Amino acid sequence: MWLAAAAPSLARRLLFLGPPPPPLLLLLLSRSSRRRRRLHSLGLAAMPEKRPFERLPADVSPINYSLCLKPDLLDFTFEGKLEAAAQVRQATNQIVMNCADIDIITASYAPEGDEEIHATGFNYQNEDEKVTLSFPSTLQTGTGTLKIDFVGELNDKMKGFYRSKYTTPAGEARYAAVTQFEATDARRAFPCWDEPAIKATFDISLVVPKDRVALSNMNVIDRKPYPDDENLVEVKFARTPVMSTYLVAFVVGEYDFVETRSKDGVCVRVYTPVGKAEQGKFALEVAAKTLPFYKDYFNVPYPLPKIDLIAIADFAAGAMENWGLVTYRETALLIDPKNSCSSSRQWVALVVGHELAHQWFGNLVTMEWWTHLWLNEGFASWIEYLCVDHCFPEYDIWTQFVSADYTRAQELDALDNSHPIEVSVGHPSEVDEIFDAISYSKGASVIRMLHDYIGDKDFKKGMNMYLTKFQQKNAATEDLWESLESASGKPIAAVMNTWTKQMGFPLIYVESEQVEDDRVLRLSQRKFCASGPYVGEDCPQWMVPITVSTSEDPSHAKLNILMDKPELNVVLKNVKPDQWVKLNLGTVGFYRTQYSSAMLESLLPGIRDLSLPPVDRLGLQNDLFSLARAGIISTVEVLKVMEAFVNEPNYTVWSDLSCNLGILSTLLSHTDFYEEIQEFVKDVFSPIGERLGWDPKPGEGHLDALLRGLVLGKLGKAGHKATLEEARRRFKDHVEGKQTLSADLRSPVYLTVLKHGDSTTLDIMLKLHKQADMQEEKNRIERVLGATLSPELIQKVLTFALSEEVRPQDTVSVIGGVAGGSRHGRKAAWKFIKDNWEELYNRYQGGFLISRLIKLSVEGFAVDKMAGEVKAFFESHPAPSAERTIQQCCENILLNAAWLKRDAESIHQYLLQRKASPPTV
Repeated sequence: MWLAAAAPSLARRLLFLGPPPPPLLLLLLSRSSRRRRRLHSLGLAAMPEKRPFERLPADVSPINYSLCLKPDLLDFTFEGKLEAAAQVRQATNQIVMNCADIDIITASYAPEGDEEIHATGFNYQNEDEKVTLSFPSTLQTGTGTLKIDFVGELNDKMKGFYRSKYTTPAGEARYAAVTQFEATDARRAFPCWDEPAIKATFDISLVVPKDRVALSNMNVIDRKPYPDDENLVEVKFARTPVMSTYLVAFVVGEYDFVETRSKDGVCVRVYTPVGKAEQGKFALEVAAKTLPFYKDYFNVPYPLPKIDLIAIADFAAGAMENWGLVTYRETALLIDPKNSCSSSRQWVALVVGHELAHQWFGNLVTMEWWTHLWLNEGFASWIEYLCVDHCFPEYDIWTQFVSADYTRAQELDALDNSHPIEVSVGHPSEVDEIFDAISYSKGASVIRMLHDYIGDKDFKKGMNMYLTKFQQKNAATEDLWESLESASGKPIAAVMNTWTKQMGFPLIYVESEQVEDDRVLRLSQRKFCASGPYVGEDCPQWMVPITVSTSEDPSHAKLNILMDKPELNVVLKNVKPDQWVKLNLGTVGFYRTQYSSAMLESLLPGIRDLSLPPVDRLGLQNDLFSLARAGIISTVEVLKVMEAFVNEPNYTVWSDLSCNLGILSTLLSHTDFYEEIQEFVKDVFSPIGERLGWDPKPGEGHLDALLRGLVLGKLGKAGHKATLEEARRRFKDHVEGKQTLSADLRSPVYLTVLKHGDSTTLDIMLKLHKQADMQEEKNRIERVLGATLSPELIQKVLTFALSEEVRPQDTVSVIGGVAGGSRHGRKAAWKFIKDNWEELYNRYQGGFLISRLIKLSVEGFAVDKMAGEVKAFFESHPAPSAERTIQQCCENILLNAAWLKRDAESIHQYLLQRKASPPTV
């Protein structure tokens, strides 16, 4: 599953772990201890106890589900008939299954060759989403058929079997019936053994209106009139391979499609809203290239005869990898050649790559239990980049990985309230919590590190061994390590257990000494904590693959070592005194680096003269920013380093720089010198803005388009006069139909005119939203509405967020945009959430969108008492699936407050001094 794209995190709270001078260390230790005491006083330092939970008994299990469903698209109900071939492994007089929001009408069990036994009772355990079918006599060991007739509701919660609203080309509102079963919602569509390890085959039939498209995991093998109603047809699908319930899918609605065959002969179709088939062509092209790429990479053929990719109007996640029928948000699948921006094309390519990887890694071989979710998601989140790099080498996608996934994971994993990659999961309410940046982005980052450590050849060999050995079965993390260890001969399990079974990651402190012609490096590792240096008796240790490069050959490692102890000395042969030395070539190792002053001084010119590769310039800046966040170095020192990026040409480096300056701007919105940091932003971004200009130049490509949008948006938001004037001129021409804005310029222009506009501007934007035929354009507008500054207009935007005009899954980004837009917006959004909590919670039923909403809305606060207020609110308004997110947000608020107290005055003095005597560049 691909989670919908979130706004860049407001909280890159990173930490220190290496030994600074002793007086500073003592100061930081005492500060860290005070912080932890405050976390404990607020009750934020430990997660609450988990609810007791038992998995389903193993006495009865399914072999095959024969399932027929008849959805009613007007009454929003469905009828179902299940005939499951089952194996009774141990004599029993009851069958326990998963069941939620379903009413069973009749149930019976017929042992093979014997008489049917009717169930005499259905005991629903609603809290555990189970039902116990009781029988008057004992069911003996052997096989038989379990028959259940049941009814359910096509809900509006975007989970289970649910309804999705769409508009026909003629403007009529209608509904499709669609599914989203991961993690534990197949039980809302039919009674089943809804655990990933309990696999079976499926024979699915759907009874649907004859003018509707009906799809499922497999190809259609029969379509015939339904005897009781001439307006209905019964559509029967081929039997699936052995698979888990969470991967079952069916869709009933009105769709067009485009199709092709991959070079391996697999039928690939992309289903789009009626009249928009053209918008499916880009995803079709990506999918047709991707299937053969994965077949070759894994050396295992795609096991189904077809794959469908379909755009669903109401969809909580980004996409879901149902075997043979992958469901997507419209914005994650549809590309309009005229109206889609470059970042949308890239997103679609990544999400298609992610979901198709799951067809092997997740669907063919499935995690044994949700504890191993990271294996599915972390792997797919890594290999989607490998796939996009293969299809679109011009995207420079691996550099973008560092900014999008690697640093994002480190932000979260630096907190006391993070969790290990492998986290024990019991009750279903806990599963949604781990669909987060640790499972996805840290998982992907440690697999990238592992791939680099093993080498591509042995990695592919190990992957093939794993997929071949466990196909159509279930596996645990240890099974993958065993295969990779066998292929590479390296101690994979020992290394990787230090990364997956314990929370956090190390900071490597490094200092160097010239000894004749050699450079001696002294390395030490400590756990990286957002609240300062690690305090405790036993500091966790990692087995860290370390690479070292020098200015002699910045793109290749001079040394590769495995650091498997707290301290290590290494000798670099033949390194001249004037050469710089850098750790973590390519920013691949999942750790932060703190250099001695002398080593750092020698590296900084490599930023200005671009001799450091882009991904290393990015990593160096990001590490320094994180050290400043934790109080290890002054934020002023980082601002000085940021000014060295004046010649920077790389989009991703600018993107990361922009994100960090955005975090600093959010922090300083709590002060009375917010305008001064905006002046700094304008000074840093003006030169690159002038070089780029507003219009593409001949020979420009994908990354130039992304960079232009980023830079103009940053300058416009900061109030850069020339950018603001040009944005207003182009916006006026766009609205009046004189000159349509290119898709890549719409977000920055919309943001700029709204930030510095009035009620008329907002009204025009809302009108453009209403007129937009494409969900991408609607989302583009929704994400920037929060930029408006007037309290009255902010309330209007918040009211709009809950209106019929905004799809339920997109309400989160509108409210989050308000919270991130301004200091007043943050307060207004938090009040709005509290005032409308019941409606919001009911809308998302505690899924991961609730966590996203809370995170976007409260994380930017920087006053201690707000942490207590947030905690108190959620104690009286529980959100079980967001408990960890709430703890993380409260921790981040306290960290923000500490950062502000520590550095605000020195930042202010630096900005004033800079204004008085501007630096020469």
